[in-house]
Amino acid sequence: MLRASPEYVQSRDDHSFLLRCFGVEAFEAPYHFHPEYELTYITHGSGKRYVSNHMAYFGPGDLVLIGPNVPHCWKLESTGQPDAGAVVVQFSVETLGEELLGKREMEDIRKLLQRAQVGLCFDESISADFGEALHALSGKSGFHGLIAFLEILQRLAGYDACMVFNPYGTIAMQTPLAQQRMAPVFAYLVEHFKGKVSLEEAAAIAHMTPPAFCKYFKKTTRKTFMETVMEYRVNYATQQLIQTDKPVSEIAFESGFADVSFFHRTFKKKWKVSPLNYRLHFTS
Repeated sequence: MLRASPEYVQSRDDHSFLLRCFGVEAFEAPYHFHPEYELTYITHGSGKRYVSNHMAYFGPGDLVLIGPNVPHCWKLESTGQPDAGAVVVQFSVETLGEELLGKREMEDIRKLLQRAQVGLCFDESISADFGEALHALSGKSGFHGLIAFLEILQRLAGYDACMVFNPYGTIAMQTPLAQQRMAPVFAYLVEHFKGKVSLEEAAAIAHMTPPAFCKYFKKTTRKTFMETVMEYRVNYATQQLIQTDKPVSEIAFESGFADVSFFHRTFKKKWKVSPLNYRLHFTS
């Protein structure tokens, strides 16, 4: 079973950040977390992005900044994407220097990092420019590399065109103990939401009884466990309606719904239109 696991970032104690360029192996990483911030830019490839309890479609140009200890992974929609790749920059507040970040000149970057605690996804209208900047950064080192990196953060801080993944901070803003308890639960959902999902199994993963788990989950996420499962399934179905021409009934079953009528009701409750009308809105 896939569970959120800690990632130990290659030590670069003599550098302020670690930049790596990956191929298809970037999308083979498990659902994981680490104490560093991470800025990820997708150069090629498409599929599903999982950040905490948020799932969304990604494609080339996807630009995301994730805070410390936020579980995440990118999964390709199909294996036939040999050119898939990503540029990943990891860094921590400690390596940048808390004293430096406290200065007035660093105020914008400090606010950016605060906003990124639960994850930020930047609008595709600006992501291409940052892709070029990150590629250029890979060719720089020393003082010039640090300045170029800070310039990227400063530019990102100036954009409001971004989506906050999780305004309530269901995992990222929890204590380390809560992170360790809930991250495996969301990893379980990432793996199983399109099939059979068991409340008892999820509770066991969190080392709790089902009643205690339901109460804890609702307190942590502000949603019930099954509401979260339905959200994953509806989000996946929504993307399939736009990206494929599969029949609605087929999409319903592939998304984890055992009953097409229930899928229609659940979908319409969220989007206020039927699945077919939703698709027609994007294809007409």
